[in-house]
Amino acid sequence: MSENVIAPEASAEAEFEAVAAGSYPVVADVNVRSGPGTSYGKVGRLRAGSRVTIQCQKAGETVTGPTGTSKIWDRIGSGRYVSDTYVRTGSNGYVAPRC
Repeated sequence: MSENVIAPEASAEAEFEAVAAGSYPVVADVNVRSGPGTSYGKVGRLRAGSRVTIQCQKAGETVTGPTGTSKIWDRIGSGRYVSDTYVRTGSNGYVAPRC
């Protein structure tokens, strides 16, 4: 089973568009899961330095990551979740609507 790898944006224009859309930086390489926990299947991988747009957030498995410990998971697409502890949102709480 191959994984989808999302590399960091290469151009300044793409970086500006990502920021304008309300995206957040990924602070370390992280697996993308099909649900809000590490027991869910891997559906991809994000690299440190890439940016994600958080569609909504929900409580799930508690994870300790580079930005601390949290039970918040960020939905970045249909069936695509990453632990909020790998995304620098500037907050320890919810920054998007709950799923």
